[in-house]
Amino acid sequence: MTDTGTRRPGNNGKKARERAPREDDIKAVRPIAPALAGGVLSSGLALAGPQGVPGPGADPDCLASRSAGTGYLQWPPREGPCRIAIVNGFVGNGWRIQMIKTANAFAQAPSIRDRIAEFKVVSTGTDAAVQLGAIEDVINQGYDAIVTIAVAPDGFDRVIRLADRNDVVLVPFENVLDTDRVMQVNEDQLAMGRTWAGFVLDQLKAEGKTSGRILEMRGLPGNSVDRDRSPGIGQLLDEPGGGGQRVSAVGNRDDGAAQKVVADAIAVHGHFDAILAQGGTTGVVQALLASGHPMVPVAGESENGFRKLVAQHADEGLRGISIGQSPGLVAIAMKAAISALEGNPVPQLISVPLPVATYDQLQDGVNHWKDLPDTFFTVNECPPCGVNITGPAIVAQSEADTN
Repeated sequence: MTDTGTRRPGNNGKKARERAPREDDIKAVRPIAPALAGGVLSSGLALAGPQGVPGPGADPDCLASRSAGTGYLQWPPREGPCRIAIVNGFVGNGWRIQMIKTANAFAQAPSIRDRIAEFKVVSTGTDAAVQLGAIEDVINQGYDAIVTIAVAPDGFDRVIRLADRNDVVLVPFENVLDTDRVMQVNEDQLAMGRTWAGFVLDQLKAEGKTSGRILEMRGLPGNSVDRDRSPGIGQLLDEPGGGGQRVSAVGNRDDGAAQKVVADAIAVHGHFDAILAQGGTTGVVQALLASGHPMVPVAGESENGFRKLVAQHADEGLRGISIGQSPGLVAIAMKAAISALEGNPVPQLISVPLPVATYDQLQDGVNHWKDLPDTFFTVNECPPCGVNITGPAIVAQSEADTN
């Protein structure tokens, strides 16, 4: 477990809350809607937590709702500055490391640092039980808000109830939960999958192909991002008249793993007409180069290395689309948590637009950087939210334990 902490003077003096009874001892009940969050459960236990309220919320240009039907939540306001923790799960790829660096950089930004008394990051790995235990510990330590990348989309009812009892704002982002009882921040993962698939199908049609063998590199098994992106891809590839044969493999959104898996897939199948990768896209292209496989259309993430390779080899057939699941989502989730702690209504599901760049839009120094590492994810800024952390500023942060 990695614990990265930043403690600042001016702590508001809150004591750690008394440890609440473990939810294992509470009879399971049917999940409740946000509008009933202040009600009483059938077990007789009164909940605090958010209330369902009408919109719009504060700062709608930044904290934009997913749709007109999205509900709004409101927590009781409290005096700042606040204590915020990031409870991350998996930390074994460049995206997660950059996310932690981005969180540390944003916590120190002039616009936000005076609103945070204490900040720390805990990374627990892929075991859901360990992550749930870490969230419980942070709640019992008296933190005001917890921003988390959920290991799994379900199984969090226990910690949601515990957070509600303690008026802790719980904000899943990126890998979100199958619930409407917490505020969540994400991009539209289903739309991302559809956009990738639509791009490669258009490229195949431009080559005069009506079908082909397409390799899909999936992400981390079991999380909501993979679960939503892959069906988005399938909505186009698997429909009648779609892209033909889809071969799926797991690359864990990691360059090294993806390079090996693509090399193995080429050894088994011989040739692919296009590749879609949920991450590790630099490794995907490196596998094509190392194997001598012809360049083909590739749809993938926003790794700096992938964009550099596309810019270099587009004329050879590497016509790529890069859509970023931004590590900067953590900063938007932190900002949303602080807004909620100040008593502002916030959308239950906050949607961040998809940042898309195609092979004919790439510019060094604008949407990729020759002097930054290949593993750097190029989309981190969100001007409507005041999230304008530069690439060099993020790279300069450390993901090491600073406690």
